Amino acid sequence: MAAGVAIGVLAVRKLSVARQTFGPEGLNRAVGSLADSVANFADAVRDGMQEREADLRAALGVDR
Repeated sequence: MAAGVAIGVLAVRKLSVARQTFGPEGLNRAVGSLADSVANFADAVRDGMQEREADLRAALGVDR
C-alpha cells in the first residue's frame, strides 16, 4: 500500500510540474503543432502517391 501511495504522489508531482511548464496555452500550441505536422506529412505522402501514379501511367501508356 505504501508503494502505491508513493507512486501516486510521484505521479501527481510530475503532472503538476508538466502542467506548470506547458500551461494550457503551451499544451494547445504543442497539440496544434503536432496536428500541423501530421497534416503536412499526409500532404507529402499524397503528393508522392500522385507522382508515382503518373510515372506508372506514363510507363504503361495508360491515359487518364
